[in-house]
Amino acid sequence: MKRVPSNVIDTSQSVFILGRAAVTVESREEEQHSFSSAGHKWLWKGGSCPTPTPIGADIIASQCLEITEMKVFFKNEAEEEAAAVRDTLLALHGIPPELAKYRDAVQSESPEPVLDGLVRTVLSQNTTETNSQKAFASLKTSFPTWEHVFGAESKDLENAIRCGGLAPTKASCIKNVLRCLRERKGQFCLEYLRDLSVDEVKAELSLFKGIGPKTVACVLMFNLQQDDFPVDTHIFEIAKTMGWVPAVADRNKSYLHLNQRIPNELKFDLNCLMYTHGKLCRKCSSKKGNQQGGKGNDESCPLLNYCKE
Repeated sequence: MKRVPSNVIDTSQSVFILGRAAVTVESREEEQHSFSSAGHKWLWKGGSCPTPTPIGADIIASQCLEITEMKVFFKNEAEEEAAAVRDTLLALHGIPPELAKYRDAVQSESPEPVLDGLVRTVLSQNTTETNSQKAFASLKTSFPTWEHVFGAESKDLENAIRCGGLAPTKASCIKNVLRCLRERKGQFCLEYLRDLSVDEVKAELSLFKGIGPKTVACVLMFNLQQDDFPVDTHIFEIAKTMGWVPAVADRNKSYLHLNQRIPNELKFDLNCLMYTHGKLCRKCSSKKGNQQGGKGNDESCPLLNYCKE
């Protein structure tokens, strides 16, 4: 464990130091944590208070209360900041119509088929939004049904989506998804996912080779209207700059942190707005090639007030 002075709260590494006890809250995935402090053995299971042995019982209650109060304080502070960032970016950009349609899809009589959404997301990998849209349109024009896609020669499928880049890899992934669906469900349809929980959807989609966490998160948020927060390059860079995730976190770890930090009711809007802002803002764009014109492309970034770097 990282050694820091007893009066320090190091939120970047998610370590709280309370008197003689060092309590880590980094790994929520683990069911229990054990560590030593001031010569005493501690055991912390999940979200419960630490159970020390053989420390005096007279300070246990007070330290547990301090830990609980601090967790509530930082949770409330994080939620307030997330709401403030959402409001700031909403005033600057608004929700782009091409993304807003997914928020309203729950009331739609004819939402986009889930399989279409999954393939759209696959085609969006490592390319621009414009190119991925062209690739999907070309796919639909070349092959009117998923039966046609499944029966097509791999080279023909690759040619249809070549404008989106990585055509062999993406064509193989699409073919594999269709093959698995036919073998497991007897049809090319993912509408059954609408009746499953978030964890069940993740388990189902993880069975398809080539479908990673970001793709699953996008399907959950956009096509299934579930409370999830996919992390792309733009969102990852902005979140790190604002100190919303540990400095050492990669995108997969950042996904876990942000889904815990951001309230469910803010996830859709904030995700769309951070993604949009990352594309438009010079200061937030990590690649000069992503710079675009528009009201968001300003010398002064409103998120500078929240930056920790």
